[in-house]
Amino acid sequence: MFSPKSFLYEERDGVATIMLNRPARLNALTFEVYRELTETFAALSNEDAVRVVVMTGAGRAFCSGGDVRDIIGDLQGDNDTPSMLRFTRLTCELIRHMRALSKPIIASLNGTTAGAGACIALASDLRVASVDARIAFLFVRVGLSGADMGAAYLLPRFVGLAKATEMLLTGDFISAEEAQRIGIYNRVVPAAELDAETRKLAEQLARGPAFALAMTKEMLNREMNLGLETALEWEAQAQAICLQHPDFREAYQSFIEKREPKFK
Repeated sequence: MFSPKSFLYEERDGVATIMLNRPARLNALTFEVYRELTETFAALSNEDAVRVVVMTGAGRAFCSGGDVRDIIGDLQGDNDTPSMLRFTRLTCELIRHMRALSKPIIASLNGTTAGAGACIALASDLRVASVDARIAFLFVRVGLSGADMGAAYLLPRFVGLAKATEMLLTGDFISAEEAQRIGIYNRVVPAAELDAETRKLAEQLARGPAFALAMTKEMLNREMNLGLETALEWEAQAQAICLQHPDFREAYQSFIEKREPKFK
């Protein structure tokens, strides 16, 4: 069990929940939060009891991005490239560990999702959002590149190049309904139903075949830049491995015996 200082963490029935817990600051990220999140996602790879990770925020925001005082203000005093690069690589390291984690990550978006918070939502595997969860990639509005923390890589794969270009160049917020329509959010529900809907999805995945889910996530990551012929061969090899796994036998056996599968 982890005991982070900068956010809340709990495990229950195979589901680990990370809750950003700075509601008065709209869950803005600090250097410490970045470091602890990165360390936690890296360590979760070795936590066999955890099958699914849920990330959410306390209060009326999921995450409003980098803290103006703790990060943006602090960086004003460092004008040398090595110092800046250490920070930007720190933020990218979080995204790297989220994408590398073999377990599904669900972003439960309870409210405003902006800047780095929007990038964290993109790096998750699924997004369940409250109707209040508007989203924006605000970087250009503070004089920074819209290409940050994987946004220019991931966002076009969600919404297409034209819409991604618009969102990254303007930094405008879009509503939860629009985010679902263009493919960023998987589900949008009333605020009162967000926790229950997220938990239902997390428990469904936690009951599923962990090995097959991990293989699926790995292939989705690997195939982003492959040609069709290479992708087909890699998928054939991945499926051949899954066919030899005990979960495949259990799925077949449970079907024959007319019962729910019990994946280990």
